[in-house]
Amino acid sequence: MTLAARDDRILEVKRLVKHFQVDGVLGRPGAVVKAVDDVSFAIHRGETLGLVGESGCGKTTTGRAILQLERATSGQVIFEGRDLVPLSEAALRSVRRRIQVIFQDPFSSLNPRMTVGQIIAEPLAVHRIVPERAARPARVKELLRQAGLLTTMADRYPHELSGGQRQRVGIARALAMEPSLIICDEPVSALDVSIQAQIINLLEELQSALGLTYLFIAHDLSVVRHISDRVAVMYLGKIAEITDRTSLYEDPLHPYTKALLSAVPIPDPAIEAQREHIVLGGEVPSPLHPPAGCVFHPRCPIAIDECRAAVPELREVKPGHFAACIRA
Repeated sequence: MTLAARDDRILEVKRLVKHFQVDGVLGRPGAVVKAVDDVSFAIHRGETLGLVGESGCGKTTTGRAILQLERATSGQVIFEGRDLVPLSEAALRSVRRRIQVIFQDPFSSLNPRMTVGQIIAEPLAVHRIVPERAARPARVKELLRQAGLLTTMADRYPHELSGGQRQRVGIARALAMEPSLIICDEPVSALDVSIQAQIINLLEELQSALGLTYLFIAHDLSVVRHISDRVAVMYLGKIAEITDRTSLYEDPLHPYTKALLSAVPIPDPAIEAQREHIVLGGEVPSPLHPPAGCVFHPRCPIAIDECRAAVPELREVKPGHFAACIRA
């Protein structure tokens, strides 16, 4: 995959914030969950940006806020030059064709009462992509072939398919909208390892053939390394580091990224025995009560007093390599 030109941005997320209000006792206002807190990044046309982090770090909420499935508390989501945050549902309708999503669980995201053919044909009818009813079956078969499925599967129901086949149906449904950006929300985490590789290879082939752009959300660093051009690391609602995949894996700057990478096993026993393993102490703080200063400082092995007071800015430490760490 070739990185798109740096000025060819299909998506810009600027200072995105998404807070959830928790109900208090007797109807009183409760605490606020800071799920996404001042997140900024850009995706260039034709590339894949991997978004990684532990469970609960806010990566899925970030994806849902981009899709406008969750309305942002503040910030901007600029897609193809247009800010989506202030748009009404009616105004978003035309935009939704251009941004699609592949969900984590391929079973719960498909209507069990509809056949595969009906599931894929529905967006073709609703958005009048193929307005003639008689022409839709041919387009459905074409989409099934693109997703690596037999055309005879159009008559089957989701429960009659394997997990990998159901995820391919989800991919075909996303392709039916002819999108330019697809948000992949942990699309392979519920699948067997052998099937994961097939789905990843399919996504790469489709990207090359159709010129797609991906935001690939995952917690598996080995999968992200395989498919991504650049990688953004999230921790407790904030971006800790973002750079190209080679720099991230060979020269990580943020101590959290270093800890994540040290936990990824290496197949060679000799190398695995010699390399440093970073064990983080404590637990991930609650987004209800995030720590002051750098949110990572309670677990950081190199934290200093300044880390407890100042919120580090995501700054360019090296060309194209950004890190939110005072000591980077």
